[in-house]
Amino acid sequence: MIAEWEIMMKRILVLSLLILFSLFAVACQDGFGGSPGSPVSIGSADEESGTSSSGESPQETVSEIQEVEVTRIVESVVEVPSQERRTLVFESQMFSPKDEQQFFINEIIKPFEQAADVTISFQVLDDDMLLERARIQQDTDHVTTDLVIVHNSRFSDWLSLDYVEDLTGLVGSWGDRNFVTAFDNYTHRDNRQYFIPIGADVYLLLANNLALDYLPAGSEVDSLSWYQFASWANAIAEGEGIGMVCATGVPKRSLAYMFGATALSFGAGFPDINSPEAEEAWRIWNSMGNSFTPTVSSIENCVEPLISGEAWLAVLHSARAGQVLASNPDSFTAAPAPLGPIGRGTIAGASGFAVMKGSSNYDLAVEFLEYLTQPQTQVKIARGVGGFIPPVQEAAAHTGDSAVDIVIKNAILTLAQGVVSGVPAPDYIDWDAVKQIYDDVFSAMVLSGGGLDKAMLDQGQEILLSLER
Repeated sequence: MIAEWEIMMKRILVLSLLILFSLFAVACQDGFGGSPGSPVSIGSADEESGTSSSGESPQETVSEIQEVEVTRIVESVVEVPSQERRTLVFESQMFSPKDEQQFFINEIIKPFEQAADVTISFQVLDDDMLLERARIQQDTDHVTTDLVIVHNSRFSDWLSLDYVEDLTGLVGSWGDRNFVTAFDNYTHRDNRQYFIPIGADVYLLLANNLALDYLPAGSEVDSLSWYQFASWANAIAEGEGIGMVCATGVPKRSLAYMFGATALSFGAGFPDINSPEAEEAWRIWNSMGNSFTPTVSSIENCVEPLISGEAWLAVLHSARAGQVLASNPDSFTAAPAPLGPIGRGTIAGASGFAVMKGSSNYDLAVEFLEYLTQPQTQVKIARGVGGFIPPVQEAAAHTGDSAVDIVIKNAILTLAQGVVSGVPAPDYIDWDAVKQIYDDVFSAMVLSGGGLDKAMLDQGQEILLSLER
């Protein structure tokens, strides 16, 4: 449009000049006495006779119009096709709470998208749905998912179905990070690695600072034995006139894991109801029968009782400990779980990254994994979701002194040095039924104050064995 307008203007200018030239010629003729439209004479002319003094006919002046050639400029726009932006489809069972999702999307995913000029399509699904979608994609040979986060209790399902890529070489190429070995039995098969752990959790001790006045003489919170922990709990109950230890008494919650931390410290397995080592752990819990909060049977989660001051002491999930500590950092002290003769026991869970077999974006998935597993990124994720443990050993060097960082440090210490057991839910027909055994023994034996009941423990073990696959 611009080029055509310029050409038109040039033509108008040329015509205007020609018109002006003609008018000028006419004006000149009028100035020499000629009539309008008559030619201009040269020399001494007798205008009336129409002859010159020489007797020759007058010469006629002719104005010649020359055609001016104008070069036409043609502009053309050449469209260069843009390269299509890469998209990675990423599905996860982690980050289901809305605030965690928003943090992970805004603070972790978006910076990578901007830096790599890619799109991450992120969706949270439960483990059953993740596996079902993978099955459909693999069966139809139409794989659209590239990267998944699966809970460690379901790793074996994915490995048995051969749905994920071998990442042994990739992990081995990362010289700046080393993963804790606590989950190798889950992430590896036949000495090959298929899952990369993320977001581990352990059980930690958390105390209201008001409870520190009752700490047994000569003991330190960071190095308490389970016997000292029981003495501390009982001293608080006696001094305050009410039990102040929190446990999740509502069935099928986390009491099995709380007790499991104690039992592992004495050399028991998990789950394990009636071994001699488990019996010693039950004996310690029995000694604290009057030290649990009066509302223990209705507690689903220890976060609110601890924040409100209803409870002063607990051994609880690290992420929940982080929530409590973050609510009022000056009011609480976090420490590793207490020690037993075998060490510092804890039940630990984790989730893990895996690349879907058949992914068309393998290279992009690897690039994203390299970013997500950097020690500083791991700490950022842990801070944003309230205390999940970065399973990268070098992550501890990137922590500070904030409340959540204290939880992260203690959790890393527990995971690296503790007596760790995962959650072997796939080995049992009904894992909730397994947890119910612990709930029943706690309610009928510990809270009743009747002392250790060997027959009850043996019965619980029989039920446990009947639930094995």
